[in-house]
Amino acid sequence: MKILILNGPNLNLLGKREPEIYGSKSFEDFFEELKSQFESHSMEYFQSNHEGALIDKLHAVGFSYDGIVFNPGAYTHTSIALRDAIAGIDAPVFEVHISNLAAREDFRQTSYVKDVCAGSINGMGLEGYVVAMEELIKTKPHNS
Repeated sequence: MKILILNGPNLNLLGKREPEIYGSKSFEDFFEELKSQFESHSMEYFQSNHEGALIDKLHAVGFSYDGIVFNPGAYTHTSIALRDAIAGIDAPVFEVHISNLAAREDFRQTSYVKDVCAGSINGMGLEGYVVAMEELIKTKPHNS
């Protein structure tokens, strides 16, 4: 399978930003571990703080990749444009959040992307990406 790991705003600060919420490991270090764990699959990683760049990436891979694991960060709660981009592509998208959104601020209780995603995982730390990968692979076993 060919899978994109897509991260939104501020996730470039993992390992530095609020380690009590997000942990102390950089995503680049974690991505190397993830690639080792799923070495029979082709994986790409892309992160941007810019909504348009995330939309462009979804459009670029959404008809040729087997799936996308996406942490839209704060855009989860604000971006109808990201929702529409996910709804407009063929590749299944799994929404991931490192923190437990239900235990956070009221404005984080709404996800504009959840209803167009194949699944949603939050509150599991970086392990949520592993679970999302496993679920994504289960949805397309014929391509693995």
